Formats: sequence, C-alpha cells, structure tokens
Amino acid sequence: MRTGHRTVALTAVVGGFLLGFLDFVWIKWVPYPFAELGNSTATWAVAAFAFGYWARSGWLRSAVGAAVLLVVAVPSYYLAAALIQGDDLAVVWAPASLLWMVFGVLAGVVFGIGGDWARGAGWRQVLGTALPAAVFFEEAARFARRADDPSYPSGSVWNVAIDVALGVLAVVLIGRSARQRALALAAALPLSVIIFVGFAVAGG
Repeated sequence: MRTGHRTVALTAVVGGFLLGFLDFVWIKWVPYPFAELGNSTATWAVAAFAFGYWARSGWLRSAVGAAVLLVVAVPSYYLAAALIQGDDLAVVWAPASLLWMVFGVLAGVVFGIGGDWARGAGWRQVLGTALPAAVFFEEAARFARRADDPSYPSGSVWNVAIDVALGVLAVVLIGRSARQRALALAAALPLSVIIFVGFAVAGG
C-alpha cells in the first residue's frame, strides 16, 4: 500500500525534527561507547534508509522525503544544543550547518532510494538491503583506523564491534531469504569501500 503525499511530507518534517533533537539528547546522556551511535553518520544514513523503506512511495518520493528528513534534523540538533546546554543558536545557520545540510541531501537521496529498492526485486533489492550494512561497516573501518590516535577516546574496538554487529543485524532483518542476505553482505563490502573513499575525499 502506497503512503499518501501528505503523510510522507509530514513524516519527513516531524521525523527530521525528532531525529536531530533526540540525537543530541542521546549524545548528552547515553554513556560511551553507545553514545557514539548518536554522533554517527551511519545512524543518520540508516534513518534515511528507514524512511525510504517505510514510505512505499516509489524512489522519487522516498529520495525527496529522506533528504528533507536529514536536512530538518540538522537545525533541530543545534536547537536542542541551544536549549539543553546553552549553545549559541546562531550555529543553526553557520556555514558548517549548511554544509551538513548539503551532505544530508546527498545521503537522503542515496539511502532513501536504497530503502525503496530494498522492497523491490532483483539486483536493486540486493543493493538496497546492503546499504545499511555498508554504511555501518564503513564507520567501523573509520573507528578502527583511529584506534591508536591519542586524540580520540580509548576503546574504539567497542565501536567497531557495535557497528559491525548492527550492519549484520540490518541485513538479517531486511533480507527476505538466506540467499538475499548472503548476497547483500557480499555487496556491502565493496559499497563500504566506496563510502569510505567518499568520506576521505569530502574530508580533504
């Protein structure tokens, strides 16, 4: 059953507000290492995927709705920071915030479409199912890469384990058969490399 236009639009805006606000709350009060799931590009990307998977509205509306979700989440996050710990509200329209919104559009389009594809068939279904695992695996690789960096908290091995476990769990939950899950896990590995390279290029 296709979700109506108004429901998709309203859910994107309200969901984005809740994602950003509750993300800051999570970071503020949940202990390490689980707090890192709030400060996580993978978590936000999977939220966009979940939106596309839920919408059942075709790839275009899934992409647009997921992009709106992530764009709204950015100022909502900084609003929560201002209300809860007194941060300067001007950061909402700072260049860094606008850059995160641009990244939100890109991630929303890719993962929103991925969520829609995961309900389809054939190679699109496999790629869609693989995307959440890929983004968690990529984040695990970044945690592993900085494990010996003294500027980051010790215990990154826990973050690696959590991300890998979540990636596998996502495939298990989304996949419809053992064969599809195996193919999705196989596809997630090269996809995670592509995402890793994308972050490296974006970060200079």
